[in-house]
Amino acid sequence: MDTGALAALDALQRDPYPHYARARAAEGLTFVPELDAWLVARDADVREVLGRPEDFSSANALRPDVVPSGAALAELAKGMGRRPTVVTSDGPRHHKYRAPLNRGLSSGPVAAVVSYAAELAEAYVDAFTDGTKTGEGRVELMAQYAGKLPGEVIGRLLGLDRADVTTAVYGGLRAEQLLFRPLAEDEQIAAARDVVALQLLLDAYVRARRASPRDDLISTMTAALVPGTGELTPDQRHEMVAQLQNLLIAGHLTTTALIGTTLFHLLRHREQWELVCARPELIPAAIEEAARHDTAVQGFRRITTRTLTLAGTRLKAGTAVFVAYGSANRDAQRHDRPDTFDITRTPARHVSFGRGVHACPGSQLGREQIRLTLELFTRRLPGLRLAADQEVVWRPTLIHRSPEALHLVF
Repeated sequence: MDTGALAALDALQRDPYPHYARARAAEGLTFVPELDAWLVARDADVREVLGRPEDFSSANALRPDVVPSGAALAELAKGMGRRPTVVTSDGPRHHKYRAPLNRGLSSGPVAAVVSYAAELAEAYVDAFTDGTKTGEGRVELMAQYAGKLPGEVIGRLLGLDRADVTTAVYGGLRAEQLLFRPLAEDEQIAAARDVVALQLLLDAYVRARRASPRDDLISTMTAALVPGTGELTPDQRHEMVAQLQNLLIAGHLTTTALIGTTLFHLLRHREQWELVCARPELIPAAIEEAARHDTAVQGFRRITTRTLTLAGTRLKAGTAVFVAYGSANRDAQRHDRPDTFDITRTPARHVSFGRGVHACPGSQLGREQIRLTLELFTRRLPGLRLAADQEVVWRPTLIHRSPEALHLVF
């Protein structure tokens, strides 16, 4: 992309909602050059695409916005090669990858890790309050809380040693930066090395669990995807690392983003924050409203498998579309006063966690972490406020939309 195209993409990613509104009002679909795709913006159309995986393949779901330099690609070649994952596969392959995730992220394992998450959350709040009197404290929430808790939780489920969680989480963040943000070449090379470090770490865990399985998600996935007891082939190792890297990134960056956006919108609408403090039974509704109003995953790409018509627009086979969950969630045909943040609204089903065969298998885990966060913060920090001297800037991404930093006072 040239400088102008990158600037246009950056602007769209930081605030996509005006683009969505225009697309919903237009006849048919709207082609968006910044995305190099047709924008599927209306709720009914988004649901139709998600319900027709045979016509709208997920093979391009995570197509990078930026192609790394040759030097960065050479660094990546020292790690584990790219393979399809549960997000980018269809049909039987998707079912193969999805089945162990459904088991590993079901209510039982999630419930088992929630108490661990609650202890961590209390410790993080202890660390940034540290005896501070009300009215004197400050915290940058993304770095000091939201960016920590989900990584520790998914690391625990996977079975990572706690000493390895920081490397794993950082490597996942760097993978997103490398493929979705313009970086200078030296920074691309550094990011590629961090990604390779993550891949080699995960590979070591896979081989260790193959030899000595444990009660963790790495063991569960390894047994399901590459059954047997013999030494893994290089291709099997690459396949396993791809699945685990995808799960790690989705498991912490999405929840990190949702924690940030949920707290931001509640505190920005002061009466809503005070209401949830006074009536904690509204916490589940607050989570759903935050996810609807400003979801972390704004959408995914799909590619048509045949010539078809969607919303009156004829699309040839091989045409890219961007399925905008964030736009569907602001569609007045489904949601009353869609641009208003209101935790007391009569709920209507949103698509923030997808729908159909590709619905997010970790949605319960994410919701639980946001729930315990709101219970903790409303109990211990009811006077929490947005810092008046700090502007909130949104990360330029449609994958894990959230504030770049969230400065709060208490």
